[in-house]
Amino acid sequence: MILVTGATGHIGNVLVRQLLERGRGVRALVRPGTRPLALEGLDVNLVPGDVLERDSLVRAMTGVDLVYHLAARISLLPGPDPETERVNLDGTRNVLAAIRQAGVRRLVYASSIYAMRIPAAGTVDESCPFDPLHARGAYDRSKAAASLEVQKVAAEGLEAVIVCPTAVTGPYDFHGSEAGRGIRYNMAPGLKFTVDGAYDFVDVRDVAAGFIQAGERGQPGRTYILGGERLTVREVAQTVWEAADCPSPSVEIPLWLAYLAAGLLQPIADFLGFEPLVTRYSLDAVSSNSHISHARAAQELGYRPRPAREAIVAAVGWFQQASLPAQETVERPAKAAA
Repeated sequence: MILVTGATGHIGNVLVRQLLERGRGVRALVRPGTRPLALEGLDVNLVPGDVLERDSLVRAMTGVDLVYHLAARISLLPGPDPETERVNLDGTRNVLAAIRQAGVRRLVYASSIYAMRIPAAGTVDESCPFDPLHARGAYDRSKAAASLEVQKVAAEGLEAVIVCPTAVTGPYDFHGSEAGRGIRYNMAPGLKFTVDGAYDFVDVRDVAAGFIQAGERGQPGRTYILGGERLTVREVAQTVWEAADCPSPSVEIPLWLAYLAAGLLQPIADFLGFEPLVTRYSLDAVSSNSHISHARAAQELGYRPRPAREAIVAAVGWFQQASLPAQETVERPAKAAA
């Protein structure tokens, strides 16, 4: 039996689908009284619980051999965010304590490439440490600190593996991921703005497969980057326009102007309660070192991601067919998955 926390998220629901396809018994931790759209119609055992309620975790883990811990609060805003710290760090501590109490054998923890200390130049790989002190914001800091907690229990004997996805996109994006919001922006009619930047994009289906490979073959105490392919912001936009058959006039604006606009827009977004598409955080990401290697995952896990453009095309096709609530791309995407 396998337990997945964060099973309603983008990676989580695709992971559940792939585990079920492999004939595995799956429990999904969900908030009491909820019926998640992302898991609708799947033969999965929904168990009530929350990562901030340790007793509920122990009950959910009874009889479980493997836990995939994906639940997190996503907040890509600058400055302190106590709730993000609480869900991502304290929640992970609760998961680790419940694993000990329930006697779970193995853990795969979903960290993030953003939790690592990224060098200004060279290749980003697993030699880059998790570093809460050099984080861009509360999300990075909390994921880095939680990753260090997982490394600590791995050193004490738990079969714990850490995986770090890059920018994930693709189908089944029910809750509007960061990459998904950018794709939907470029699918809409009208003038588009791009910046001179790039990042590593990866298909959600390949990331989910990488999680399963890490659960089966990952070495305890090891970290694995699950990346894909580096694309420029312009290449991503162009791929969307072609896939959606929506050629758009576009203007590439200099980074300094984009930072200025993001700084002016943020107070308005804070007042109105939504997350702007362009933030200082997102601009930092696409302007930083994005030469990321997934060689360790390829060598040790057999991880083989498809070209990133295929993921973007698949995301466009899914958004065109899916019927999603309008607020999916309006509300601030800072949410705690069970």
